[in-house]
Amino acid sequence: MRSVLRQQGFRRLLAVRVIAQVGDGLFQGALAGSVLFNPEQRAGAMAIAAGFAVLLLPYSLIGPYVGVFLDRWRRRSIIAVANSTRALLVLPIALYIWHGDESLVAFLLALVVIGLSRFFLAGLSAATPHVVDDSMLVTANSFSATLGSLSFSVGIGTGAALIKNVLGTSFHGYALVAALAAVFYVTSALTGRISFGPEDLGPDAADRDGQPVREAVREVNHGTIAGVRHLAVKRGAAYLVLVQAAFRLFYGVVLLASLLLFRTVFNPGDNVSDSFGTIANAFLAGGVGMLIASFVTPPIARRIGGWRWVTIGVTATGLAILGFGLPFDPVLLLGAVFVTGLAAQGLKIVTDTALQHECADDFRGRVFSINDTAFNLTLVAGMYLGALALPDNGRSPAVLTAVAIGYVLVAAGYAVLGGRWARRVGDDIAGPDRATTALVRR
Repeated sequence: MRSVLRQQGFRRLLAVRVIAQVGDGLFQGALAGSVLFNPEQRAGAMAIAAGFAVLLLPYSLIGPYVGVFLDRWRRRSIIAVANSTRALLVLPIALYIWHGDESLVAFLLALVVIGLSRFFLAGLSAATPHVVDDSMLVTANSFSATLGSLSFSVGIGTGAALIKNVLGTSFHGYALVAALAAVFYVTSALTGRISFGPEDLGPDAADRDGQPVREAVREVNHGTIAGVRHLAVKRGAAYLVLVQAAFRLFYGVVLLASLLLFRTVFNPGDNVSDSFGTIANAFLAGGVGMLIASFVTPPIARRIGGWRWVTIGVTATGLAILGFGLPFDPVLLLGAVFVTGLAAQGLKIVTDTALQHECADDFRGRVFSINDTAFNLTLVAGMYLGALALPDNGRSPAVLTAVAIGYVLVAAGYAVLGGRWARRVGDDIAGPDRATTALVRR
């Protein structure tokens, strides 16, 4: 990490990311808060699900096409233009929030801002090899992603503190927090413009893609179909992608139920601002679970096999929802959130490893893109299912029981199918060499 931070170009690129992601936290936190924790609105479950769709779906749907433009445009220009455009669009969105206007125009503008955020981050990832040596690339990516997530959280926390202690939980308060994000976007754009020359971040003139855009988009469509077919024959990885999609589907229901519970049942005083603290505790419990999973998954999975660790994690999630969720106690529910976070991160690590080991290098980008799309689409689908099935306060023993049983059934099905495949060709984590050899022979 010290070696990476000695690279001046990397420090400057990191500053561009950190400043922008604080702005992302302010804007997206204000956008979500104006729906979730606004006593002037008190949006229902369907509106909350629609809000998450705005936050998650734009880049997931256009992600495969982003590379077409990242390989043509100077990435310094992407940093400047994407951030400047976001700053301009945030201001009218803030006005819509100020007036409590839920028009389609505000929805579409928010969609563009979130899509540009992901496009900007993809541009930073593509630029990173131009500011660090190849030997430091993994560390640089890991450090950037971690610090970026922390910066996003700082933005959300700052916005929440301003709402609770200074501005108040109203349309006006959320509008001012959203508008503040524009300052960070402009600062990030100027930092990138000043810190780098036009060609410093690539693409190099010799490597710049000269293929017509229409033809490149057509190739992306064909390539995505080929990626699905490739994944279908890599059954170990395909099973994990399906398990992760099912996990996220059920998780969408649980997430919506939790948000409604913390806003209503666990907040009997009906003071919306008080729910910030309980929601923060839930995010902390889930974050701790993910952090622990990052440390324990590699050694445990190497010892017992990735498929067994996934089976244990998904089963534990179902049991935790039954044991900690059904009492509908805010403290006990944190236990279910912790186990869910741990299982989700463990599943993601094993899935990513399987995709890396099983899928051919020239298909790897496409299968990861397919997995990312499924990852977000199924969460949003789960939230919409929850919106249809849950009462307004989120308290439904029948729905939570069904979700818990669903997790256990998914774990059982994967234990049979995934376990049989792992015993047949080898385990991607416990025995990657044997697994790779078996797959090559096939």
